[in-house]
Parts: sequence; structure tokens; C-alpha cells
Amino acid sequence: MNNLGTFITLRPQSLLRQLCSCYDTTCITASSNLVTWLIYLDRGRITYATHSIEPFERIERHLNRLSHEIPHISHEVHVQLRLIFEPGLYNQYSEDDSVSSEQPPDYQAIYWLINQGYLDHTQATLLIQELVKEVIESFLLIKTGTYELSDAQEEVREICRLDVEKVIEYCQIQLHNWQSFSPYISSPYQRPYVLSTSTLLSRKFPDLQANLINKMKGISLRHLAEITNQDELELAKKLYPYIIKGGIILHEPDPPFDKLPHTGEKFSAIPTSTHQKILLNRKTVSRNLTHSDADVSVPTREQEPVISNNINIPSQRVTAATLTPKKLYKIVSVDDSPTILKEISRFLENENFNVVAINEPLKAVMSIIRHKPDLILLDLNMAGLDGYELCRIIRNNPMFQRTPIIFVTGYKGIVDKVKARFVGASGYLTKPFTQAELLKIIFKHLN
Repeated sequence: MNNLGTFITLRPQSLLRQLCSCYDTTCITASSNLVTWLIYLDRGRITYATHSIEPFERIERHLNRLSHEIPHISHEVHVQLRLIFEPGLYNQYSEDDSVSSEQPPDYQAIYWLINQGYLDHTQATLLIQELVKEVIESFLLIKTGTYELSDAQEEVREICRLDVEKVIEYCQIQLHNWQSFSPYISSPYQRPYVLSTSTLLSRKFPDLQANLINKMKGISLRHLAEITNQDELELAKKLYPYIIKGGIILHEPDPPFDKLPHTGEKFSAIPTSTHQKILLNRKTVSRNLTHSDADVSVPTREQEPVISNNINIPSQRVTAATLTPKKLYKIVSVDDSPTILKEISRFLENENFNVVAINEPLKAVMSIIRHKPDLILLDLNMAGLDGYELCRIIRNNPMFQRTPIIFVTGYKGIVDKVKARFVGASGYLTKPFTQAELLKIIFKHLN
């Protein structure tokens, strides 16, 4: 790839429009606040866009959200995808010659899913469309940083081409909707918590489902929308009245999502004619997808504005900034015994711990990467993927090289303890154990 120049001032919308008008094959590499965006353009259309914050989490999340249009892809395939392509695990690139190692690893992964028969071309186009819109949405919020333009001689092998103006218009509408929640909500990665002492809780949050309330223990708005199968903005609209009244508080995004621009930041005004175009109808999108050399549009549909004007905001605003809750430690517990998982959760589920219980080791890798726990409890003897191998995989990711991993096992031999240390375990707890023993070893390693 030939370097065309590096520039300081970033005007994202203007830059995209200029490049789409010149019809060159170009890659934009933009950097701001330790985040890097890559946007590939070919003949005035976007062929792919990604940024450096959890690209594989982004793919998995959108595959889950598009489950009506894209068949379920098993956890085993997701694990295999990361092991082959994600830097920091095994960093093994596909042997498929149709994908260049110069291309983004997440794009290589999508192409691999096509070649392996997990996605057809139409499904891959829909997935890329959703990924690009999310990435461009954050790109439009950049205020300061640097960018570099390169000749995309090692261009991404084209799956689809997206209309730049329609992508920008869609993202402007989404950002406008998010900004209607400002200053209370400033990022889809903020993490809602229900205050146990809230009077609203005693009324059972009349407009919210019980399963939604139970999940508000540190999961971001974006991930909460995914697991409850809701649109992000619609979920924010439901929670907004409780947030402004103090029944729900929002913690700031977990790293590394805290590096992304906040949606509350100002950006170019939306044309008046587009104000009523709100949200994406994914079924309409899927019907309009065509072959790779066609221009794929990003349609919108009309609906009522996201925030109504009749919400009464109390004079005293209660936000995360005015409250000082105790440190909530996030712990992932992996064991194929439901009894052990239930016991660990009972021992730890209080105001200081948020326990994620996993009884299938193949699901553990994905959950650990997503939740980024403060500490991991790991069983040794599990079917499919034993604790030693799982520990090796976790430690091979630089993100978890310092995360405490405690083996919880019935094995008492010295050989097992030595082997546990060899694969990177921080501690060793023998079953059966008491609550005091569990808390002692956890706080020893958390401190």
C-alpha cells in the first residue's frame, strides 16, 4: 500500500464525501484517543469499515441481532473464528488464498464464514452493512486526531459496496436520536444498574420486564439490547424516565469501550427533511440486498421521535456522578456442574459481586472476552475443553495476562497444582469449600 500522506485535522463527514466523489480506491486510517478506524472505499463506495475496539465482539453481536435473517452460528464456530483470525490469541491466518493477510482480521473472518458455507453472499452483505454503519457512526463523532490516506492496492476483496451519502445520513439520524437523551445517556456502552434502595424498585418498574431489570448489573446498554432482542434506541427510551429520576444509574463504559467518542458530543446538523426518518427496518434491508457489484442502500422508515416532549424532569437530578456505589467486581465462573455454579453464585451474589455463570467451556471463551472480568473461577475437569486448555487460551490473549484465574477443582494432587501453575493459574481452590474460603482466595487475588 502506497502512503499518500498523513494529516492532522479531522473533519469526518467532509473527508468521506470528498473521497467518495473522487472515485479512487482508497483506505482511510484515522486515529483518535488510542482508537484506530479503517475505512475502505472503491469507486466512491464503502466496501468495509472497522475500528480497533473489539471487532470480533462486534461481529458476534450483529450476528446475534440478525438471527432472523442469518441462521444461528454455533459457539464452536465463533471460538474457531477467533482462534484463527483474532490477533492476541493464536494469530493464525486462514490458508484461503482469496483473503490477503493485509486485510483486517475481522474482514478475513467474514470471508472465511462465506467460504465455509456459514454465510451466503446476501447474508454477508447484510452483516457488513450493519458493521459499517456502527463504525461510521462513531467515526463521525471524532473531533481531533490524525488520518492517513493510502492507495488500496491490497484492497479488500469486494463483497458489497455501500452508498456513502446514505450511510452518513443514517448515522446522522442515529446520532441525533442518541443526543436526544443527553446529558443523561452519552454512550451506548454505559452500564445501567438498578438501585436496590430505590422507591421505584418497590413499584417493580411498571413499564419494564422483570428479566430486563435482573440483567441490569453491569451489562452495557448495547449488549443489554442484544441479549433482550431489542433495538438499542428503543431500550434507551424505556430506561430514560427511570434514569432521570434516579431509579437507574449509569456507570461509565468499561475499557476499552471508554475510548470511543461519546454520542452526546456535537456534530453537524441533520437536514430538516431527514428529521422524521428514524431507525432501521432490518426486514426492509434484507429484501433490498443484491449482488456484490451493486450499490447497496441503507433505507430508513418513518416513526415517532424517540423521546416524547411530556417527560417531567425532576428538579434534583440523580446521576452516577452524584452517587458513590461500592466497587462491583465482575467474576466469571466456569464449571460444568450446575450445582457448583449455583453455590458459587449464592456465595458471591451481593452488592460487591456480579457473577457470570457458564456451564459450557466452549461458551466460556466468548463470554470472558465479552465481559472482561476482574477474576475467573475455572473448573479443571470439563467435557469438550478442560480447564488447562481453557486457561492457556485465556492467557494467550494479552488482555487477560494479568487477570487472576483460580482453579476450583476436586483434584488435590501436587502434580495438578504444578500443572495449573504451568498453564498460568493464579490460585487453586479444592472442592468442597466454604464461603469463607472462597471469599478469602478471591480477595487475596483481587487485592
